[in-house]
Amino acid sequence: MQSIKEAASAFLASKRVAITGVSRTPENHGSNNVYRRLRERGYEVYAVNPNADEVEGDPCYQDLKSIPGGVQAVVIGTRPEIAEDTMRECAELGITQVWMHRGPGAGSVSDAATAYGRQHGITVIDGGCPLMFPPTADFGHKVMRLVYAGKVPKQV
Repeated sequence: MQSIKEAASAFLASKRVAITGVSRTPENHGSNNVYRRLRERGYEVYAVNPNADEVEGDPCYQDLKSIPGGVQAVVIGTRPEIAEDTMRECAELGITQVWMHRGPGAGSVSDAATAYGRQHGITVIDGGCPLMFPPTADFGHKVMRLVYAGKVPKQV
């Protein structure tokens, strides 16, 4: 097991990141916030939504395997019941860094997806948000990390 800080640092060292659940209607949508921030910070980000061809003015991909050149890491920002299918796709594609987003609500965390990923050699961060950690953090997310400490794992 590693600390959340170590796991977050390793995840955020990946520069090609897919974000699932990026919405066509982005108002205050967690996946869209993560997508925009990573893009602003110089990451190569890829939106994944099977119901959209474009989001945030960028191409959107139907699934992870459709992303040209693949990715190093995935943020799961969909409903929890979809997370296990995404985790299976990550395992099939050899993606070893996955973050299941969770803010104030239920988020995207699935115990089944977490177990499957870890059984298949994937480092799974099951809660919190990549924007709570450097180099992507802002003041608001740092505060959220403290306020929602129970939703952010201590170790992964």
